Amino acid sequence: QVQLVESGGGLVQAGGSLRLSCAASGRTFSSYVMGWFRQAPRKERQFVAVINWSGRSTYYADSVKGRFTISRDNANNTVYLQMNSLKPEDTAVYYCHARNRWYKDYWGQGTQVTVSS
Repeated sequence: QVQLVESGGGLVQAGGSLRLSCAASGRTFSSYVMGWFRQAPRKERQFVAVINWSGRSTYYADSVKGRFTISRDNANNTVYLQMNSLKPEDTAVYYCHARNRWYKDYWGQGTQVTVSS
């Protein structure tokens, strides 16, 4: 069982940056694959980025590649999403996601990111 708490969302102008954090409870954080998803109003939740247990392997949605960076700190049970060159279309609720070795999924409550033009 793991609990996820996101923070770092807010309002930013286009071209700006934000850093999201996701703090996870539990002693087995380093064994989880961690990721970020987002959901804009009236749209389905979509994949943003994922990082493997060691942090050496990452994968991004094409829409954020080159602008967003996912990273993790296993010593502090935290995963980050650094978002640069933000665009109005990045506006969404961002959710932290964890998957354990048995493919059980966990979600945070979400944090709002709003990018003004």
